[in-house]
Amino acid sequence: MLETVRGPRQLIVGEGVAQNIPRVVAESGSRVLIVTDQVVLGQPGVAEIVAAVREKVEVVEVFSDATPDVPLADVAVAVSVAAEVDADVILAIGGGTVIDLAKIVGVIRRHGGTPRDFYGESKVPGRTIPLVAVPTTSGTGSELTPVSVMTDPDRELKVGVSSVHIVPDFAIVDPELTYTCPATVTAHSGIDAFCHAVESYTARPRAHGPRDPVEQVFLGRNPITDHYALLAAERIARSLRRAVRDGGDTDARADMSYGSMLAGLAFSHAGNAAPHALQYPIGAATHTPHGLGVGLLLPYALDAARDAIGDRLAILAGVCGLDVTDASDAEAADTFLTWLDGLLADIGIPPTLADIGVARADLPRFAEMASGVTRLIQNHPGPTDTASLTAILEAAWTGDRTRHDSEQRQ
Repeated sequence: MLETVRGPRQLIVGEGVAQNIPRVVAESGSRVLIVTDQVVLGQPGVAEIVAAVREKVEVVEVFSDATPDVPLADVAVAVSVAAEVDADVILAIGGGTVIDLAKIVGVIRRHGGTPRDFYGESKVPGRTIPLVAVPTTSGTGSELTPVSVMTDPDRELKVGVSSVHIVPDFAIVDPELTYTCPATVTAHSGIDAFCHAVESYTARPRAHGPRDPVEQVFLGRNPITDHYALLAAERIARSLRRAVRDGGDTDARADMSYGSMLAGLAFSHAGNAAPHALQYPIGAATHTPHGLGVGLLLPYALDAARDAIGDRLAILAGVCGLDVTDASDAEAADTFLTWLDGLLADIGIPPTLADIGVARADLPRFAEMASGVTRLIQNHPGPTDTASLTAILEAAWTGDRTRHDSEQRQ
């Protein structure tokens, strides 16, 4: 047995826990950079948090210009703002973009350099300045993860910094901060969280040596990640539709916050797989939301690997509340994938890559690019050669998963 568990120094979850933010921030430093975006900052609850932090600490500066997918230009500006106030603690309030931005600002604030110096796994040489992460969406799990993903204009796909040293020091997850999240954002972030759970649970298991938990970030699935992933899938499956349909459904919002958090713990260790790797070039080319892309790709990637994970898809069917009591694993896997198709349709995820503007001629190139995202693609439980990845994209472009199934089983 060789496992590891990583996470914040303290994780605080529940309705009303946001009231602890000023105290936690003040105990972490006295010169605070708050990272957020204009939409989040305009919410009354967030404005109250900012005001309460101002009363508690010596210096507060707000960087509220975070934009989607963490462009390197945003990093440069936020780092300069942090330097101007000599920030010794960062408070991130927002979605995954905001928290990912705060992570890389903390790295550069402590260690200097530029984001490019830290691309890849385990390149951050040590701890960063304290980070308090407060999500306002239920999706990325970034408040718990050792990953910061950003957009480099010199590259055709997103890039990541992965290190145990960028896990936030404190994660404060308050479902009340998600009540005003729009339906579309709820759908895209929520299906991203579901992908985290399912990709973690179906990730390829890998043998490890004693140094791997320190030298690597994503390690493949194990019994610990399975536990988190199944709990996450259960809660998200029963509540994502409800949260999209009625943002004021407090029970659904609580489930989504809890499920997103659990999924973040799962993929922080197991890692994501083909849907995320394939979305990187597709998202960069189409400028479509991350969650939309990974959600669209998930059933096709799972279907392509069903020979290796049919039993796990069957377990997911039961966890998601489907009646598969007397079904074989193959039948239960079919039931799960059919249910997943329906979930995606119900929350507004397009069924095909053609629907989001992907050109069919680009599919082999996107597959080749995704194959180079080793930290993710190595977790895919099916074949990962370029031809196999292209086949996944072809099925996703045509929407003809049934034909893909029949070809696999011949």
